[in-house]
Amino acid sequence: MKKILPSILSADFANLERDISELEEIGIDMFHIDVMDGNFVPNISFGFPIIEAIRSKTNKIFDCHLMIANPENYVERFCQAGCDMVSFHIEATNHADRVIQVIKNCGKKAGIVLNPQTPIEQVKYLLPKLDYVLIMTVNPGFGGQKFIPEMLEKIEELANIRVKNNYDFLIQVDGGINTETSKLCRDKGADLLVCGSFLFGAEDKKNTLGDLLR
Repeated sequence: MKKILPSILSADFANLERDISELEEIGIDMFHIDVMDGNFVPNISFGFPIIEAIRSKTNKIFDCHLMIANPENYVERFCQAGCDMVSFHIEATNHADRVIQVIKNCGKKAGIVLNPQTPIEQVKYLLPKLDYVLIMTVNPGFGGQKFIPEMLEKIEELANIRVKNNYDFLIQVDGGINTETSKLCRDKGADLLVCGSFLFGAEDKKNTLGDLLR
């Protein structure tokens, strides 16, 4: 399964329903929602009211990426707001196993996020419990950043671990995704690719989506 997840951080905030509907029409069935708290990362984005509002406008999958400190205090609430997949940063909590369990107890898919400098070794013992692992290929907090090429080796390392241990988690990649980097990531084993400004800024989104998966 190879899929593109548009990051609504790059959408027109005044016209979220319009932008989501437009992407649904070209075949998008998963949306990536970046939640930032101004603490773990130096930016603030969406909260519960926005997620609940757009949840009522679409039945597509919501993939919620929590860039927040102490996610154990909020993760259940994000599940209740309508997120189908919830990922959190291993760097943001000392209670990762507990957070994974809360997400799964809510009937949702659980993911862990690794910043560029964070080694896979740090989540080694959690991998059997995860539905997906998100590799950041930029430093989190802002859209439109340049892809960090050294992260391709990290994606490949994670894919090799998955094969060696017969794990079934998906590999998601977020940051600097365009037609060139999309292919590079997929070739290394990535399954889910988050794309923000490159897709939302395209004049022909349907053809751009096809190019991202070609």
